[in-house]
Amino acid sequence: MKKATRKEIQEIHQLFVERYSDAVTELEYKNAYELVIAVALSAQCTDKRVNIITPALFEKYPTVYELAKADIEDIKEIIKSCSFFNNKAKNIIKMAQRVVEVYDGEIPMNEKDLQTLAGVGQKTANVVMIEYTGANLMAVDTHVFRVSHRLGLSDDKTAIKTEATLVKKFKNNLHALHQGMVLFGRYICTAKNPKCDECFLTQYCKTKETFKV
Repeated sequence: MKKATRKEIQEIHQLFVERYSDAVTELEYKNAYELVIAVALSAQCTDKRVNIITPALFEKYPTVYELAKADIEDIKEIIKSCSFFNNKAKNIIKMAQRVVEVYDGEIPMNEKDLQTLAGVGQKTANVVMIEYTGANLMAVDTHVFRVSHRLGLSDDKTAIKTEATLVKKFKNNLHALHQGMVLFGRYICTAKNPKCDECFLTQYCKTKETFKV
């Protein structure tokens, strides 16, 4: 597959930033605690589904202190329509316990500390930082992975390597690029039947067939 040229990368960068400079996550949250939980639950699960689940969860467990003492069966019951709910229930309780024990009940706002929390990997930590602090970071989910491959920005086989490539090529405005690529992949450059007639990047597309992730 052909790779995007340096000029194409600059133009793609500009078009994404122009269109999506104000884009934010579609996850609903009121504070850092709610955001971390929502992002953790959204792994392999749609934002829409997470937004249906979280109001009841946050009403019953409004802070890390309540969640740290939660009964796991109760958490499972609340989040059971979410994929991998057994594992996620265990992780969010452990995460809350660590935040209480190590961080005085405050969600830490840097990637390294965030990644010490149960169920928070590099992608989740970066998404939280991008969304909450506007950090100049990139996070690669299935949408960003698919879009970056279809536009010839990356031919990496993993999300982590794709992230490193995008950071190197784009350098700045990464938070806007991340949000833009997620929304573009979710609504226009979809895995099946991409909406090419609505696409503003048609001239840069290298393939709409492969990478149906």
